[in-house]
Amino acid sequence: MTPAGRTRAAALAARALAVALAAGLATPAVAKPVSYTLPGESSALKKTAEPGYQRAENQCVTCHSRDYITTQPRGKGKEFWTGEVTKMVNVYAAPIPEPDRALIADYLAANY
Repeated sequence: MTPAGRTRAAALAARALAVALAAGLATPAVAKPVSYTLPGESSALKKTAEPGYQRAENQCVTCHSRDYITTQPRGKGKEFWTGEVTKMVNVYAAPIPEPDRALIADYLAANY
């Protein structure tokens, strides 16, 4: 094939691709609904009388499993857990009210 023939073939291929893409984008995508069953909880937070326990139970597990908390390395301390709670609020937009943050961090530091 001559250079001119290759250029024309490339142009036709590009045009065909553009038409195919436009046709695909113009037609509505139909997706089937998908349903699945989540596995049950495999862990529980350590139940205590501390005010942070119930707040952690209510706030933290709305976004992730209890395993996310209970499998963290032990003994990280208050600074670590305060940082984690702050990260959840600032980075992931966790809706944890300001008064609850320190209580949750204290509970997590004392128990994990």
